[in-house]
Amino acid sequence: MTVQEIASLIKENTGAQVRLDEPMANHTSFHIGGPADLLVIPGNMEDVRSVLRIAQEYALPLTVLGNGSNVLVRDKGIRGIVLKLGNALKYWKQEGNVFTFGSGISLAQCCRIIGEAGFTGMEFAVGIPGSLGGAVFMNAGAYDGEIKNAVMSVLVLASDGELKTLTKDDLQFSYRHSALQGSDAIVLEVKLQVCAGDKTAIQAKMADFNQRRISKQPLELPSAGSAFKRPEGHFVGAMVEQSGLKGFRIGGAEVSKKHAGFIVNVDRATAADVLQLMAYIQDRIMKDYSVQLVPEVLVLGEE
Repeated sequence: MTVQEIASLIKENTGAQVRLDEPMANHTSFHIGGPADLLVIPGNMEDVRSVLRIAQEYALPLTVLGNGSNVLVRDKGIRGIVLKLGNALKYWKQEGNVFTFGSGISLAQCCRIIGEAGFTGMEFAVGIPGSLGGAVFMNAGAYDGEIKNAVMSVLVLASDGELKTLTKDDLQFSYRHSALQGSDAIVLEVKLQVCAGDKTAIQAKMADFNQRRISKQPLELPSAGSAFKRPEGHFVGAMVEQSGLKGFRIGGAEVSKKHAGFIVNVDRATAADVLQLMAYIQDRIMKDYSVQLVPEVLVLGEE
């Protein structure tokens, strides 16, 4: 079947939004990326299951995206279907100190809901962009906190179309990693277990973290957050700055003048610009510090 026919099939069998040749620059915080053959925005879990079934039946590659805040899509785009969950699965409910969220809810909204209910344990994540599902996928963290500390369990759609519940042990969390990164499972729902706390203190802590982020990070320019994972015993931004690379630019991609741990899109940058800049930084830091920088940004799409 042609991509157009697949699009029609998805429209007939789901309530999802379907777009052909959709520029991924419109769906990533970097504002970079070539077209997806087919972008699908599901309305509910059943839409997700239907899209997975269709992709498998017609042997189409399936790429799952949250809010696109920690990804770089290559300039030729993504073949097959891109399933964007960040605009769907935003429900939530509370049972005591356990909160259940659809994976498409933003991490910031999740933190505010928990904080406003008077529970502590998620303040660290209030300023992290992206969806909750994406945060679990990469074990997002900031200010000495990580999502793994609050995760109780995760409901996923396995590649065989079955719903499965994964425990914290199943997820094998480590620094910026979970077992989800080595699987085809799609995160649908997340249970977080938190502790009762003082609402005023929780709100103050979140306000403090937000202010720190605003003052230190280049939020005024498109980026994908920290470009590299933090090597043990080092800080990426400090090394890059001390190597004289703050403000260094290739094409439209630049090492942020505000925080050298970020690469920002200053002038219609391409994915090739960003990748060349990342490689340059890696080479320089290896020469200056004998430290191998590992990208934190997930690179997707056709080279």
